[in-house]
Amino acid sequence: MSQLQSEGRVQGRFPTTHWSRVATAAGRDDGESQAALSMLCQAYWYPIYAFVRHLGFTPEQAQDRTQDFFAYVLERDLIARADPARGRFRAFLRTVCARRLAGERERENADKRGGGRLQLAIDQLDAERRYALEPAHEMTAERIFDRSWALTLLGRVVDRLRREYDDSGRSARFDELIAVLTRDPESNPYTEIARRLGTTEGNIRVAVHRLRRRYGILLREEIAATVGDASLVDDEIQALFAALAG
Repeated sequence: MSQLQSEGRVQGRFPTTHWSRVATAAGRDDGESQAALSMLCQAYWYPIYAFVRHLGFTPEQAQDRTQDFFAYVLERDLIARADPARGRFRAFLRTVCARRLAGERERENADKRGGGRLQLAIDQLDAERRYALEPAHEMTAERIFDRSWALTLLGRVVDRLRREYDDSGRSARFDELIAVLTRDPESNPYTEIARRLGTTEGNIRVAVHRLRRRYGILLREEIAATVGDASLVDDEIQALFAALAG
C-alpha cells in the first residue's frame, strides 16, 4: 500500500468538476477559465514528463517537451475541441502527447518558447527523484504514464486530507492515521497509535474508519474531475489500481 503515499504536493487543486466542464471553459478567454486550465496542467505534468523520459529523452529534453506539450494543448484549444464523452482525460493527454512527439521535428532552441506561453513550475530535481522510482525496466512508456497518473492522483487525495486535518489542528493525528492507509497496517498497531495519541484503541479504530471513508469520497471527486461521465468513475478506479499493481 506504500504507493498511496503522496508523490509531492501541488499548491491548490484542480476543481472537482468533470473535465467536460473544463473543456467548455477552455474556449473562454477569461481569468477564471485560464486559471482552472493552468491548475490542471500544473497538477498533472509529471505523468507526461515520465512518459517522455521513458521514450528515451534526457531530463532536460523531457522538461522542455513537457512545457511545450501543455503550451501546445492550450494554444490550440485542444481541450475545448476534445470530446469528454469519448473517455478519460488521462487517455486524451497521453494520445495527444504521443502524436505530438511522433510528428515534431527536433527542436534545439528552447528559448523560442517563452513569450507569454504557459510555464509550468517543474522542479527538475524532484521530477528526476520521482522518475528514479519508476520500474522503468519492466514497463512501457504507456504503463509508466498510467502508473504515474495514478500516483499523482492518489497523492493529491492524501494532500487534500492532510490540509483538512491541518486546518482543524489535527496534524499529529493525521500523521498517525494515514500510516494505516498507506503502509502495512500490521506495522502500525492500533494499540501503539492510541498510546502515542493518548486515547483508546476503540477511538483509533473509529478515526481510521472515518479517514478511510473520507479518503474514498475525495478519491471519487478527483477521478470524477478527469472523466467525461460519472458512470466511468468506478471503472477508472479499477484501472488506476490495476496500473499500480502492474
